[in-house]
Amino acid sequence: MSAEPLGAAPSQKPPAAIRGRARLGPSEAAVFETFVVPRYLSLFGELALEMMVESEDAQIVHLHCRTGYPDRGVVLKLPGAHLVGVDSSAAALELARAKAATMPEMVSQYWLAQELPTSLPSSAFSHALALHPLGTLEDRNEVLGECARLLAPHGQAVVAMPVRGSFQELLDLLREYALKYDDVAVGQAAEQAELTRPTAEALGQELEALGFDFIELAFRRTSLRFRGGRDFFEDPITRLVVVPELRLQLSLGDREEPLTYVREAIDTYWSDGNFDLTVNIGCATGRKVG
Repeated sequence: MSAEPLGAAPSQKPPAAIRGRARLGPSEAAVFETFVVPRYLSLFGELALEMMVESEDAQIVHLHCRTGYPDRGVVLKLPGAHLVGVDSSAAALELARAKAATMPEMVSQYWLAQELPTSLPSSAFSHALALHPLGTLEDRNEVLGECARLLAPHGQAVVAMPVRGSFQELLDLLREYALKYDDVAVGQAAEQAELTRPTAEALGQELEALGFDFIELAFRRTSLRFRGGRDFFEDPITRLVVVPELRLQLSLGDREEPLTYVREAIDTYWSDGNFDLTVNIGCATGRKVG
């Protein structure tokens, strides 16, 4: 296989696999791996690994794999597995390949995919992994649909993401901004963003609607601590994950006023202490009906 892009060529409209996800160049990919993976993405990866069923000669596809976490953990749990990761960032994939090269027993391939569905063959994998799909229904439908297409009968989909109640503090501040400045669009978008982010149970129901059975669910509540508004907005988790998705969900585009208000409000309301951001982690797995 060559390292050519999988799927259709990019159009003028950013494809769904890119919208809401930070474009990771070489420096951003390194920052993502160094700071975002251990402090944030690992919260989802650890739960996904716990729920992944063991299988001999496993063939695993990891959608939106970024820098390849938790691929080494997957291969350690499933010895002899062959893993294929796809992502829209060439720099992130190069880092994933470099990490895989340090583990001789890891059999893996990483390919550039600018949009979903990819050109990978249908019904070819025993496991499909997706960490942190976006909170929008459109993105989630595409990710779950691609899992269903790629899995062989009885194959397992494992999806872990922030579920309803996550980032509640930010949505509350954005609603406050909307009321103070009579910005109806932002207020309605914040309400809609909260409603369209699924519960863990709803995520399982979405898998079931796509033809999966033996649905299993897990939920963990946690929080991320920041030292104020500046610390929050400068943190790589915020810059590379939270804010890009928030801009997409609220259709903010390049608007800065709502987010500037959030930053100033955090500094005001939490001036005497830390700002804790709620993250509710949900994981759903299901087996594809034969």
